[in-house]
Amino acid sequence: MTAADISCENVRKSFDRTDAVAEFSTVFQAGRTTALVGPSGCGKSTILRMIAGLDAPDAGLIRLGPETPKQVARRGGLSMAFQDPSLLPWRTVRSNIALGAELARKPAGGVDDLIHLVGLDGFADHRPAELSGGMRQRAAIARSLISEPEFLLLDEPFGAVDAITRRRLNQDLPPLWRRRKTTTILVTHSVEEAVLLSDRVIVLSPRPARILSDIQIDIEGLRTAAETNSAKFQALKSKVLAALEEAA
Repeated sequence: MTAADISCENVRKSFDRTDAVAEFSTVFQAGRTTALVGPSGCGKSTILRMIAGLDAPDAGLIRLGPETPKQVARRGGLSMAFQDPSLLPWRTVRSNIALGAELARKPAGGVDDLIHLVGLDGFADHRPAELSGGMRQRAAIARSLISEPEFLLLDEPFGAVDAITRRRLNQDLPPLWRRRKTTTILVTHSVEEAVLLSDRVIVLSPRPARILSDIQIDIEGLRTAAETNSAKFQALKSKVLAALEEAA
């Protein structure tokens, strides 16, 4: 897989005369993970939806490599995990996860490995109605990874899972997309999660979204829960928190 940048140039978006995103310009670097953080309702998810091609910007340009978002989505090069798992109720966990590969027109190999990785052993043949909300969310995360996309968009993917599972997923899943050189954007309200999972954290202003701070996360090697206790991690976390306080 050849990694590619995501570029946003002077992107603006409004809904019913309410400005959601104002003059948003940045480049999400190829093969890197960038976290978007900011106040609730500031436009983080709107930015993600425009990059996914689900919403069109009112002005500006978005490119994923040389292509438009819709071109990448049509050929199966992009995957997104929403806050709502949106599983098909008539499909089993295994079948819902495999759907991610089917839609991308790719082989659905490694489904059972992903089921194990997200902690759903023993539930592969269950349907969504038989699962808790957190379990459904874990299945949705696995579905977003099964096609091994070039571009991965994660909108609060761990918000519905319990704290222990969230910490486990924070440790076990990022090596998958890092190893595949996937260009990844993560929306999260957790500063600790943003620093732990990302190479860069962008802090956004209250609506309409503008970039207030762009912080490089220069932590090398494997990220583990133990890393959160290091002086360097705490310093980076404090830097992001200070930028968020300025945004409030």
